[in-house]
Amino acid sequence: MTAARPLLRLAAGLAALALAVLLGDWQAGYLAAWLTLLALPLGALPLVAGLDALAPERFAILRPALVGGLRLMPVAALLALPLIAVVPVLYPFATGTPAATPLAAIWTTPPFLAARLVAALALWLWLGRRAAAGRGPAALVLGLHAVLATLVSFDLITALDPRLGSSLIGLLMLVAWSGAALAAALLVTRRPEAGLLPLALLTATWAFLHFVQFLVVWSANLPAEVSWYLARGGLLGRGLSLAGGTAALLAAALTLRPGPWTTRAVAALTLAVHAGEMAWLVTPAARGAFVVTGPDVLAGLGVAAVAAGLAPMLAPLLARRAPMDAKVAA
Repeated sequence: MTAARPLLRLAAGLAALALAVLLGDWQAGYLAAWLTLLALPLGALPLVAGLDALAPERFAILRPALVGGLRLMPVAALLALPLIAVVPVLYPFATGTPAATPLAAIWTTPPFLAARLVAALALWLWLGRRAAAGRGPAALVLGLHAVLATLVSFDLITALDPRLGSSLIGLLMLVAWSGAALAAALLVTRRPEAGLLPLALLTATWAFLHFVQFLVVWSANLPAEVSWYLARGGLLGRGLSLAGGTAALLAAALTLRPGPWTTRAVAALTLAVHAGEMAWLVTPAARGAFVVTGPDVLAGLGVAAVAAGLAPMLAPLLARRAPMDAKVAA
């Protein structure tokens, strides 16, 4: 029965995705769900490399869970294939909108975008294997990851709705993805309170970056950028903002007296906020407002179930066991 569980999850996930496709308007939900899945290995990558270099003994208890997130990278790479059907529907450059500059006319073309994404995913797979095996140097891993994450953030998020020309998007996604990956790791590790301080720092930095971006747009008062935020307002957008602020404040307050259950609670809230953030970034580009529909929910459940089913099958691609993991297991 245990061996059949991955197949059952895979079948359930494929059924949910098929139903979302039949209902229509599934592309935005799928992209948001895929970006949430991608956040887990990409967010774990700099954490594993950085903590190995700076404080391997102190954070050794967190490493196995973070490496578990890293092993989702092959799954995320495989689930990038349906983006072939997403790009022509969601991205302005693929729907006939003229490019703003001659360089953009070359850069923002579906074949070039696909080539960049394939190259980035391949490099991330390689970096993930090195980080999981404890093979540095950390500077190489962190430097390449920062460049790749910035390019992919512009390609997949900024290009959806070019009204916001923020240069913070790459840094914002780096912090958001690491916050989501650490929150997911704290939900499954034996002593989650050991990672509460890094989670508080990441969440506070993420909230600050969002505030700075909003402040710049508000002070500049440019109609296009203001309309980008207006499309992401409403009750749902305000609720997500309040939930994000609550997660940041709770994480900071709990560092004074951390406990396992309170840490897991704030980690669950943080992970939910970052998943909602991906939908907040993606869905208004397709619908003009931040709206979550039935197909979006089905796409999210489908991606989660398919990933849970595929992860055990593809785990050997990142199966090198790090010396630190062996030490913790012993």
